[in-house]
Amino acid sequence: ARESQAACLPRMKRRDFSLEQLREFDGTRNPRILLAVNGKVFDVTEGSKFYGPEGPYGIFAGRDASRGLATFCLDKDALRDEYDDLSDLNAVQMESVREWEMQFKEKYDYVGRLLKPGEEPSEYTDEEDTKDHTKQE
Repeated sequence: ARESQAACLPRMKRRDFSLEQLREFDGTRNPRILLAVNGKVFDVTEGSKFYGPEGPYGIFAGRDASRGLATFCLDKDALRDEYDDLSDLNAVQMESVREWEMQFKEKYDYVGRLLKPGEEPSEYTDEEDTKDHTKQE
């Protein structure tokens, strides 16, 4: 029933997330599953068989997946509890992060930015919201 539940979720309004706020969307506390790649947050709920609690990439749900995707590391070592600026990744790994980001952009809804500590969330207008989505269709 989980898939159908996800299918009826309304499109998420644009908003930015701190790491703590992102954490809630791990598919267990909230049926919606979000993850961040390269500072951008994507709604991957429809990919719940990959990113849900039972999925092979489930550890990335509600987290910043950049490091794990860049280093092909699917365990807890790839997750940071504080903001990860990825500054120690090499050029090849950073390229990989950008490629993942492009793939997520094509497949999933982009919902907003992952905030650095102390960064203020943007105010998104409804126009911006719809304009962006129609462009993607």
